[in-house]
Amino acid sequence: MKVGIMGGTFDPLHIGHMLAAESAREAYMLEQVWFMPSHIPPHKHAAGTTGAQRLAMVNSAIAGHPAFRVLDWEVVRGGVSYTIETVRRLQEEYAGIEFYFIIGADMVQYLPKWRDIDELVRRLYFIGVGRPGTPLDLDALPQHIARRVLIADMPQLDISSTMLRSRAAAGKSIRYMVPDAVFDYVQRSGCYGVQP
Repeated sequence: MKVGIMGGTFDPLHIGHMLAAESAREAYMLEQVWFMPSHIPPHKHAAGTTGAQRLAMVNSAIAGHPAFRVLDWEVVRGGVSYTIETVRRLQEEYAGIEFYFIIGADMVQYLPKWRDIDELVRRLYFIGVGRPGTPLDLDALPQHIARRVLIADMPQLDISSTMLRSRAAAGKSIRYMVPDAVFDYVQRSGCYGVQP
């Protein structure tokens, strides 16, 4: 069985995340994609919403997709979320599954700085998906990393969680940039300064 892991803060989850997951699933015939919200990623600030809120947004967004599911491990564990720790646990608990880690082009270029990257590239493949303004240049990576990165094409959308949080805080709509279920959740909960 082939499973993609879609890690991220998902603060909030947006249609770019959904397209990346679906594009990787289709390109590499993954049976499932597991979304794994991080507690605190090592390369970003702490999330603007709680882990429970982000899990609720992801769960509501993927509810209608038969190949998508959510793992809450990193949020429950707390602390800084390092991919290597999660991958070790995944491979211990799901020994029969071949895992692929789905990341954006910006993270592909950052891979040499990931904790225990040499062990990670021995354990699994990464699937890199394009982002506007970020070239996917595998030649810029050390060869042992580059050969473990697969590329999945996806429609290019210039949407980021940072931009969506700013828009929401400024009273601007984020409708159609996030799945309907996420938009409804933000409206009901008052996340990001939205008036419920």
